[in-house]
Amino acid sequence: MTATTVEPATGGVVPERLTVAAALAQLHATLDALGDQPDATVVAEADAVGRAVSEVERLSRRVASLRLRLVACANRSQVARRSGYSTTGAWLAQQTNSTGGAATREADLAETLESVLPATGQALAEGAVSPEHAAVIAWAIKQLPEGLTAEQVARVEASLVGEAARMSPARLRGAARRALAVVEPDQQAVDEHEDQVLRGEETSALGRCRLSMHDNRDGTVSGSFVLPRLAGDILRKAVQQLAAPRRGNTTGTGAASATGASASAVDGRAGRGSWVGVDWPHRYGLALVELLEHLPTDRLPGKVAATVVVTMTREQLVADLAAAHLDTGHDISAGDARRLACNAGIVPVVLGGASQPLDLGRAKRFFSEAQRTALATKYDQCAVQGCDSPFAWTELHHEQPWSRGGATDLDHAVPLCGREPPRDVWRLH
Repeated sequence: MTATTVEPATGGVVPERLTVAAALAQLHATLDALGDQPDATVVAEADAVGRAVSEVERLSRRVASLRLRLVACANRSQVARRSGYSTTGAWLAQQTNSTGGAATREADLAETLESVLPATGQALAEGAVSPEHAAVIAWAIKQLPEGLTAEQVARVEASLVGEAARMSPARLRGAARRALAVVEPDQQAVDEHEDQVLRGEETSALGRCRLSMHDNRDGTVSGSFVLPRLAGDILRKAVQQLAAPRRGNTTGTGAASATGASASAVDGRAGRGSWVGVDWPHRYGLALVELLEHLPTDRLPGKVAATVVVTMTREQLVADLAAAHLDTGHDISAGDARRLACNAGIVPVVLGGASQPLDLGRAKRFFSEAQRTALATKYDQCAVQGCDSPFAWTELHHEQPWSRGGATDLDHAVPLCGREPPRDVWRLH
């Protein structure tokens, strides 16, 4: 309950302005009042619980906004220096028991929102965007070329805020590379800027490459690595293909059989299309073992192990401008695409060598590898609406079943991971 006061002019009763401490105390009290479990009447209805989750997310974003504004206030008031800390990030790390790097990034974001990005700060305060979205917008604005007016920067920011309300932070980052298009009518200038941003990311990624391994002296080796995104995509796709549920109990080392697990147990299927209970980190680990054991060591250094499809125009490749799109959902610079085009592990869609037929009609029942590669330019996941199984897990099915006269043509191919849904929930592109 808020305290009240009497307004002298009218005699009406109005709430006093809450202090931050009082407001936070009320929030804690409200959460305490909810108890350990959500209200059963809310959980009983899917729509109701969905709305509740959305509102909790919006509330968490608003609380995050409050935290960032408090950090900005502390930075502006030099609280860190007066408390004996070298930076606001160091002070924040101590207050929150977080790592120094994360605290420094949060302090920088707080300062940027306060001084440079008022629209983003307001959207965060309203719960329309998340702190992760705000960080992407701050990054994108920093990448803009010099010479833009304050009004142009504000237009770019407003556009990104609008996009953030409709997409994930990862997708927003991809879209943000072309944010200059909001104020730059010259397409070539936008392409050049995007390519410059991508090149900067790739150069920075190479500088952060790391691999560390430790012998645990129990028959295992543990470690960690940091790779450029393209190399990570190649590794991820190879591992996903080797660990795909459709392969069943197949590993190059026989590790599954050594544990006494049956094919169905390793596959994790309680029934057709069900993979509940699969230990995916373990399965991916077995796939990595298989991948390493089949490296062509007699030909190293050699070609990469997984095929990644790159989509770009001939003009982009020749001009060494703009971005090339990978079938993993990411983008790389034209320069990286030119370098990789020499390897068998990359398929440039518009540059292929000998042509391969992609429409087989009724002559063949099964789709070819050439068709699968081509379809990767349209899909990076299973075609089921809401299914996030990677394309590498899928089998190609006929939109119109072969038994009912369906043609084995590219336009009629649908990648499905095994949990075949009714036709009306396919996410056809």
